[in-house]
Amino acid sequence: MDAITAAVALGQSGQRAQARDALTALWGRIGDDGDAFHRCVLAHYLADLQDTVEAELHWDERALAAAADLSDERAQQHDSSFKARGFLPSLHLNLADVHRRLGNTGLARKQLAAAGESVHQLPDDAYGEMIRSGIDSVSQALDAGSTERLAAHP
Repeated sequence: MDAITAAVALGQSGQRAQARDALTALWGRIGDDGDAFHRCVLAHYLADLQDTVEAELHWDERALAAAADLSDERAQQHDSSFKARGFLPSLHLNLADVHRRLGNTGLARKQLAAAGESVHQLPDDAYGEMIRSGIDSVSQALDAGSTERLAAHP
């Protein structure tokens, strides 16, 4: 997890290519069947570092698939407040947004509905508000027919 966190920090500092390379190398070590928590977190962050929307979709799908294998017990080994289902609103929101940007309106609405159905899993804090706000923003962009990247990317 320390290596994932360090790579994410690289990306947040503007070193996207280095962060993408570091996370991709870590994925190679973890593998498709590795620890579900590591796969979920890594794929979630790696999606945002992709140069194409199609590649972003691939990693967002991997993050959601890993979440299906994640237990509360495993998530709480990292943070005692984590619940596996608490990851779902954000993961579905990301998929909704990437499908919206690809022009897959039906799939975007399906993922947005899944995000809305799981939003009760979110804490009542700044993170929860960020995801709720993201759901509203993607919904509005869908209604407007926009396929552009949102200023406040979910």
